[in-house]
Formats: sequence, C-alpha cells, structure tokens
Amino acid sequence: MKQMILRAGGMLLVMTVLCGLVYTLLLTGVGQAFFPEKANGSVIEVDGKTYGSELLGQQFSDPGHLWGRVMNVDVNTFTDEAGRPVMYAWASNLSPASEEYERLIKERVEALHAADPTMADTPIPADLVTCSGSGLDPAISPEAAEYQVHRIAQARGIDQDEVREAIEKSTQAPFLGIFGEPSVNVLKVNLILDGILEE
Repeated sequence: MKQMILRAGGMLLVMTVLCGLVYTLLLTGVGQAFFPEKANGSVIEVDGKTYGSELLGQQFSDPGHLWGRVMNVDVNTFTDEAGRPVMYAWASNLSPASEEYERLIKERVEALHAADPTMADTPIPADLVTCSGSGLDPAISPEAAEYQVHRIAQARGIDQDEVREAIEKSTQAPFLGIFGEPSVNVLKVNLILDGILEE
C-alpha cells in the first residue's frame, strides 16, 4: 500500500512538472519566438500608442466610423484599482422567440435607417442587429460593411471608394480558403479611415 502511494505521488509530481511547467514554458517560448504579435494579444500599436486588440470588439457609434456588432456593455459592475468604471460585455441570452428580442431588433433596425435613410429599402445584414456569441466580436461580414459605406462616406465627405478600399484592406479571407467566412475587422477599418493605420 505504501509503495502504491509513493508511486502515485511520484507520478503526480512528474505530471505536474511536465504539464504544468515544462509544457507551459515550451508553448510560451514557441509563441514568443515565432508568433510574438499573436501570442501577446494581437494588439494594434502605432507610434507607441495602443489602440486595442484585433481580437476584441470596440463600440463605435458616430456616423463617420464603421459600426460593429451589437455589444451588451456594462460599465457599472466592475471598477479598476482607482475606482474608475471598467467596460464589460457579454453575449445575449434572449430567445429569438421572445418579445424583448423582437423589440430590440426593431429598435436596431430603426436606428440604422435613421442613420442613413437612403438605405431604408436595402435589406440589413443580420450581424448588424444581433449580438455575437461572445458579445465582443471584432469583425462583421463584408455585406454588413458594404451596407455602411454610403453613410461613412457622406459623414466624412469622402468618396465611397475610399471607404471600400479601407474595408478591403481589413478583410480577412476564410482560413485556408475554405474554413469560415470572410470577415472585416471593424477597428482596423476605422483606424485606416482616421489615417492612423496604414496596411
């Protein structure tokens, strides 16, 4: 019995060192050596200033910027060390059959129509009026980006082709050409339109 306990304890110790320390250090080292940008959160930094991560959505609401997916944002629950509110977002858990969900979709559609009445007869892509699974999706479909081209160009007083060029530069193709769907990174588009980022 004593020998069995010693063997089990030894195996526990060996596996803890291998899986908890060696494996973690190895993967961290490989990530830092070969993919440092991705391993550190895909942060977009220009001239020493950080603008956010390619992997996390940010909320844009002014007419001159590309709008991302709906975010359920809470700034009242959490605070930092200085007591300042920290933004938190979560996915929607409303059923598509619920009345509240229907009301929210209707409000979002009306807001999009109010922002650009010329698009009132154009079908709105679903990702512009629904929340993503994470609540922090950084990308939208190319169709959702195209839907906003007229509004952005008009608000900025620029040609629509300039907006489309920024969208094209920020569009990611499906992985290996077959896995997933094309997506447009909202933050990148807006940084290009603001003249901050050059791709």
